[in-house]
Amino acid sequence: MTVIELREHAQPVELRLDDATGRALAASGIVKASPDPFLPGIWRLSADRFVGSATVVATAATPGATEHTAHAVTVRIVPKVSISRLFFLLGYALNPRGWREDQIELAEHPDLLPALAHAFERQADRALRQGLLQGYRRTEESAWVVRGRLRETEQLRRRFGAALPVEIEYDEFTTDIPENRILRAAANRLLRLPGVPAPVRRRLLHQRARLLDTSPLVRGTQPPSWSPNRLNARYVPALRLAEIILRGGSVEHDLGAVRVNGFLFDMAKIFEDFVTVAIREQLTVDAAGSAGAVKLQARHHLDEADTVLLKPDLVWYDAAHRPLAVIDAKYKAEKPEGFPGADLYQLLAYCTVLGLPEGHLVYAKGNAAHADHVVRRAGIRIHQHALDLQQPPDAILAQLASIARHCEGSAGRLSEKSLVTS
Repeated sequence: MTVIELREHAQPVELRLDDATGRALAASGIVKASPDPFLPGIWRLSADRFVGSATVVATAATPGATEHTAHAVTVRIVPKVSISRLFFLLGYALNPRGWREDQIELAEHPDLLPALAHAFERQADRALRQGLLQGYRRTEESAWVVRGRLRETEQLRRRFGAALPVEIEYDEFTTDIPENRILRAAANRLLRLPGVPAPVRRRLLHQRARLLDTSPLVRGTQPPSWSPNRLNARYVPALRLAEIILRGGSVEHDLGAVRVNGFLFDMAKIFEDFVTVAIREQLTVDAAGSAGAVKLQARHHLDEADTVLLKPDLVWYDAAHRPLAVIDAKYKAEKPEGFPGADLYQLLAYCTVLGLPEGHLVYAKGNAAHADHVVRRAGIRIHQHALDLQQPPDAILAQLASIARHCEGSAGRLSEKSLVTS
């Protein structure tokens, strides 16, 4: 099997590939792939927004034969940030008040998926070493012996007055609880993915065997809800990683003659979620000190007919639902041909519709620089912030707290202007 290693947002790599493999990579959407216009058999590959690893399998008819030959290639995309920093961004976006980076010990794996699998297996082993956690689960069933509470309405509806069997409801003390089901589902997800080292795979099989008495999750459904408490404290680090695995980028789809199987993260989505959640944690009250509201992906319209939808990443409102600040997070500056300031145009539209004199764009440092732009004649000021993801987590959060304070200052000036006008 061919293995291709790329780095996120690095210069394109030129490789010799057969046409079936090159077309399969282009169709998968994992990387940007295009044939060299001058050198036959040479393909230019570059990683855009995804990081992780995936295997792409293409089937092509062999000349002179009716059978099809499979062409498999594994693509590994290394993120620009460290793996530990990537886990911090993921975990904080999922639970800003419950994530602690020091709870997760990462193995010295250079690739994302092996490191994630190793870290999860280690934490699952620590969680299950003292035995499976048990808890009460409400159960409804038909039985020949009365146990717990009789479901009278169901008894009449299903049994038409018959005495047996009886419809009952009771609380059962069992290991088949959300925490154990989530750990089993995460182990299953990792075991289905290529690229997990054999020693880690063997240990994952052992962890899954411990959880066989729990009911599996149906693929495609949301994991059950849980909340940290004194009883499940030893499970929390493993559950945080399990959430990343289950809500992350497991890819399994069939595009006709192209099959894709792997684990990928969309860095643009991770960055957007992290920035908006972290700033939302800072903006808890409005400029006047009364309770306000922060909404993510709030729906507004550009035109009077409400036909052009706008969804800013974050809008901060006061208690009267008047906009105080708008923020848009962009991992990488969008510069389509002919529109080099596309992000600025977008934020200008947000500020115009919301009636705000200032707006904030947050980029990852290295993809855009810090700058301020004042729009001619409109007077709207767009603040362009650059977030340094190479800093330690506390320093990253401090940068976002500074942006939140900047928004509070803008909101204060807006409130003062409104009072003067009124």
